[in-house]
Amino acid sequence: MERFDDTRMTDEERRSLPARLARLVRTHRRLVVVACCLALFLLLLDEVLEPDALRIDRWAYALIVERLRTPWLTPVMEGFSALASPVVLVVLLLVIAAFAPGARPGWCCAINLVLVALLNVGLKTLVQRPRPEGFRLIEETGFSFPSGHSMVAMAFFGLIVWLVWRYERDRRQRNLLTIAFGIVIAAIGISRIYLGVHYASDVLGGFCASIIWLALYTRLVVPLFLGERGSAA
Repeated sequence: MERFDDTRMTDEERRSLPARLARLVRTHRRLVVVACCLALFLLLLDEVLEPDALRIDRWAYALIVERLRTPWLTPVMEGFSALASPVVLVVLLLVIAAFAPGARPGWCCAINLVLVALLNVGLKTLVQRPRPEGFRLIEETGFSFPSGHSMVAMAFFGLIVWLVWRYERDRRQRNLLTIAFGIVIAAIGISRIYLGVHYASDVLGGFCASIIWLALYTRLVVPLFLGERGSAA
């Protein structure tokens, strides 16, 4: 009997494979982002539960704490850290409510903030990782993983980036706002390491958890607030 091999690919199919994979990733980019962030979060969580210090935490301590700490930079880092404090976030919510068209965007951002804060409390309670000791510049209470400031920053400012990217028609304005908020998110995370109240793995874990959260929130909840049937982004 003649053998038939339907798994053999032609040269043309091989050449088109990268383009097909790229189209597949673009079509399912939300799922790809969630899968990557979930894998990284679980990897960090597995390492966090071990008693030994993570290599990334040692590297971050050597770079950010030992080399970057200077008297003039400390107030700057404290200022970035304060951007994710409850008082500042409430003020920003009031600004959004005042200038956004209608009440829905303000409620959308407020509920996002409340839910991600509760999620952070739940994750911290489950993991119960102690905070760094011996090199803090400010005092903080509670557990360490994942970083609450990092989670809140990514969820709050990340949602604003998503809204800007979706509804801002001016491409230049959209790009500038995205870069600006991206810098703010990164600076808040770095400030927590600099101030000695979090490990680098806490910050990365917080970012990953909030990206997963945002992928779900913008898909399932935001369309309800904004009167849309679904989210394509």
